[in-house]
Amino acid sequence: MASIIHARGGISDQPELRMLPAADLAPARTLILLVIDGLGADWLNKYSPQGLLARHALGTITSVFPTTTATAITTILTGLAPQQHAVTGWFTWLRELGTVLKILLGQPRYGGADYRQAKINVSALLKLPSVFDRLSTPSTLIAPRNIVNSPFNLALRGSAQVKTCGKLDDMRRKIERTLIEQPRPGYVYVYWPLLDHIGHYQGMHSAPAQAHLHSIERTLERLCEQLQGSDSLLLVTADHGQIDTRPEDAILLPETVQECLRLPLCGEPRAAFTYLRSGEENQFADQFAEHLSSDFWCLRSEELIAQGLFGQGAPHPELHHRSGDLTLIGQGQRLLRDRLATEQPFSQIGVHGGLDRGELLVPLCLLRL
Repeated sequence: MASIIHARGGISDQPELRMLPAADLAPARTLILLVIDGLGADWLNKYSPQGLLARHALGTITSVFPTTTATAITTILTGLAPQQHAVTGWFTWLRELGTVLKILLGQPRYGGADYRQAKINVSALLKLPSVFDRLSTPSTLIAPRNIVNSPFNLALRGSAQVKTCGKLDDMRRKIERTLIEQPRPGYVYVYWPLLDHIGHYQGMHSAPAQAHLHSIERTLERLCEQLQGSDSLLLVTADHGQIDTRPEDAILLPETVQECLRLPLCGEPRAAFTYLRSGEENQFADQFAEHLSSDFWCLRSEELIAQGLFGQGAPHPELHHRSGDLTLIGQGQRLLRDRLATEQPFSQIGVHGGLDRGELLVPLCLLRL
């Protein structure tokens, strides 16, 4: 994001990506960033090694930590590392509201009113800058209607023009139309979520996931044909990858461990933030060692912050509160779940959030139009 910000005349205190110097992007009349949710680098190379994206890959980059949409998309929409924006996962403890929040939806974990229904001003709550306001060129944000018009996205839209899309072909047409209508030079951000959805419920190694990848590449081939000679650059990457799991990989938090906690698990099942009750540190350590140590790493969240796992720069004032006391990271394919009284049993095949290379590594592709 620092490379894009610099290329569009903005200022970022983060270093540019070495394989993507802003000087190489700046001459383009329109710079397009397409984020394909769930597109892991290894997975792409396995299922389309000679496809359009693999042929135009600059290389492989890492996602943020946790490797999840809530955290990564906030980085894309702000230009800030998780260290600086402190959105730490699907479930984020917000002491400002006194609840564990499904932060993209604005709904408490136990259910109930969301941002709109509770009349919460998301901009005032998060106090985060929009990346679009950091650029000196016009911007457009394109995504499916239910996503692009969510209070979370609207709070970070800044000065960008917002356009909705339906199917892949509609997304392509919206990009083409934007390049005609938008003053140049410009920046276009496009988010496509369906691959991630397919992976969650059918698995990333399923036929539908592979078929959707080929549909994406066919759509992009046509986009390239339509925009040839437009003096534009199309960057394609992902917020994270996914790994497939089996039902037995999911471990329900033992009651003896849960008794040591003052909050439900936060973050992600693959990277769970735990909040210990005062005086329960030794009991937690004993119970973790007995029940979970062979399946999860247990690390002090303060040490992860100090070591830069959440990124560079001064930590957000709430980051220590939103990352808990200890972070439990799944080994292999393990994931950790707990369940509130209001929650129904829940399972997914494709998951992410942890530090397996399938989750962490994403492709970075550059197509000159």
